[in-house]
Amino acid sequence: MDLVIKNCKLVDQIGEYNIKVEDGKICDISKSPLDGDEIIDIANNYIMPGFIDPHIHFRDPGLTQKEDFKTGSLAAANGGFTTVIDMPNTLPKTNTYNALKEKIEIAQKKSVVNFELQAGHNNLEEMEKMITINPISFKVFMDLESDESLEEIFTNLGKLKQKTDYNGLVAVHCEKQSIVKNETDKLKEKEENKPIDYSYARPAKSEDESVKQAIKLAGENNLRLHICHLSSSKSLSLAKDASKTQQVSWEFTPHHLLLDNSAYDVYGTFVKTNPPLREKKDSISITNLDETSIIGTDHAPHTLEDKTKGVWNSSPGIPNLETVVPLILTEVNRGNIDLKIIPKIFSENAAKVYGMENKGKIAIGKDADFTVIDLKREGKFNIEEFKTKAEYSPFDGWSYIGMPIMTIVNGKVVMNKI
Repeated sequence: MDLVIKNCKLVDQIGEYNIKVEDGKICDISKSPLDGDEIIDIANNYIMPGFIDPHIHFRDPGLTQKEDFKTGSLAAANGGFTTVIDMPNTLPKTNTYNALKEKIEIAQKKSVVNFELQAGHNNLEEMEKMITINPISFKVFMDLESDESLEEIFTNLGKLKQKTDYNGLVAVHCEKQSIVKNETDKLKEKEENKPIDYSYARPAKSEDESVKQAIKLAGENNLRLHICHLSSSKSLSLAKDASKTQQVSWEFTPHHLLLDNSAYDVYGTFVKTNPPLREKKDSISITNLDETSIIGTDHAPHTLEDKTKGVWNSSPGIPNLETVVPLILTEVNRGNIDLKIIPKIFSENAAKVYGMENKGKIAIGKDADFTVIDLKREGKFNIEEFKTKAEYSPFDGWSYIGMPIMTIVNGKVVMNKI
């Protein structure tokens, strides 16, 4: 069966369009009527290339009390995402051939959206095995590694690129282990700690120094560098400067764009996350979004018990898949962001960085992944209506204007709020 989506608005075109899909691919785009076995009228709402979240934690396997690939992918679809990239810090870690193969099988059975998997680093022999089943990149949590081990990890990734079909892309969590340890130890000496202390325990300097180190190590080993959840304005400057001479990209989370560390006084450990919310003077903001940006939610759900164990023992992470698009569309409606950058920051740019050649644009021959947006739909977030297992969000109760109302994956509707 083929599908026609009619009465579509495209952000970069005047007038209304009709899009035809066959076998999960876009086969026609026309202002004239098109025939199809199934016709969906999206009533002059905006249709965009399916949104891609390059940074999610679905906790499957091993931590499925927090999330699993079924609930996580339903949350993704509900939030307007057609493709997600899952991180390797599950139980066991996704850093062996067997663990990667197992996670692929889990995701194939459970996911209602497209998925890709990042692999954790390991010895060269094990990484060579993993390459045969196509992880989309390797992830390095620099905050968990010493300087010596980081040298070895990046050297091995450079060798892997020379020996195999590895694309040379390494995604990094940038916080410097030694700085975090020293600052945390100092703060723990206080008689009493408040949630905001967590932001001082992992200061902007730890991110800035780690970003410098990642840029250097990636350059020395001829690797492409993607900086996850960039949160410091100085780190952004470092990344922009480096991108002039080597392949460096970065992503922003909604919480780092919209909140600073004063939020700890309001939401407590519910907003504990790594890297932490920054002091206003060090933070990025919505004004840093431009047509080159990428949004990565770092959707990182936990149980309520995990999030309420005090400053140091509460788990770091915020669920974001079902709030981020309305939050950013609200900024469009406020005049703070141009609507024209939305397909780029949510789809096209991530597709380019991660080499997803059939995604990121609405064009003949591309995958039939679409996110339909009602730019004027208003409401308030209600965590009880979300598909994620997480029962908390700093954005619960926030008002929004603009909402994804339909998610289409490979020509199949997986979410419909029209």
